[in-house]
Amino acid sequence: MRRYMIVANQTLGGDELLQVVRDRQNAEPSEFWVVVPATPVQDLAPTIVPMPVMGGVPLLPGTPEQGRRVAQTKLQAELKRLRGIGAAVDGEVGDPDPLEAVAATLKSRQFDEIIVLTLPTHVSRWLHQDLPRRMQHRFHVPVTHVATSE
Repeated sequence: MRRYMIVANQTLGGDELLQVVRDRQNAEPSEFWVVVPATPVQDLAPTIVPMPVMGGVPLLPGTPEQGRRVAQTKLQAELKRLRGIGAAVDGEVGDPDPLEAVAATLKSRQFDEIIVLTLPTHVSRWLHQDLPRRMQHRFHVPVTHVATSE
């Protein structure tokens, strides 16, 4: 059985992830672990989080607890969606830093591949930080990068 770690936050819920999971399932028996870094709400792309406005100034909540709550909600929705296509999947909310979230998960689990989903290049903070390459270098696990089309 092949084991895959999926690292995503704002890109959860897209067709790209469903296709990646289906491809892996069709190739061989697979199980998946979704890691959702608890990205601070103020760091989320404005197209992802509605921005309430008061007096013309956008207001974004910014406590760590709010970031964890948003990540937990996304995780639960994604687990339900992936189970709906027959995937053996579970997951967790991790550290706001995706590298640290992956490192913490790898302390207790082993994976054959890490799949990183990002926003498109022009808006992806993770790509600007060269996250897929840094994960490959640090963890010595094959990393597949999937950019969403949104």
